Amino acid sequence: MSVPGATRIAYTPERLLAVAVEVFNLRGYDGTSMEDLARATGITKSSIYHHVRSKEELLRLAVSRALDRIFAVLDQPAARTGRAIDRLEHVVRASARVLVDELPYVTLLLRVRGNTATEQWALERRREFDRVVATLVARAVADGDLDDTVEPRLATRLLFGMLNSAVEWYEPARADATADLGAAVWRLASAGLRRRPAGS
Repeated sequence: MSVPGATRIAYTPERLLAVAVEVFNLRGYDGTSMEDLARATGITKSSIYHHVRSKEELLRLAVSRALDRIFAVLDQPAARTGRAIDRLEHVVRASARVLVDELPYVTLLLRVRGNTATEQWALERRREFDRVVATLVARAVADGDLDDTVEPRLATRLLFGMLNSAVEWYEPARADATADLGAAVWRLASAGLRRRPAGS
């Protein structure tokens, strides 16, 4: 029964998704029930079902948001033209900005394990992104800009492993949050990946 004069929170699909992502990241997707989401939002399960058909649809919307932003980086002019090493640097820096801007969504994306059809789809999309980046790495190696002793797919995993680990410790509210995460990752990683003159 409603209380006269009480303020009822109006949930938009965007607000519902934001709360769901917060709960998924806190409890784990598998460990979250629709009852948990209802409690977190303060609305009934039937109200949630008014916006989405299932918990998995919320997951799909969330990881799609992260993936769309990440793949948009590959379509930016600086990622499509120019020397491979410069394109690779742009992809790393721009991906870091996506991680910072969409931190809860990227965090959720990086935690999916393939237990549902949506998670399997998300993992395949991530592999597709890695393949594109590995091609850039291979091209930079062929150009003589990166060390040819590290296999391109391994180099890609190491590079983005460093970047993606930030979801576990990055705190936007910290004083150092304005630091350029992408620049730092690129500086550290490229120092190890750069080709060195023979005999050095």
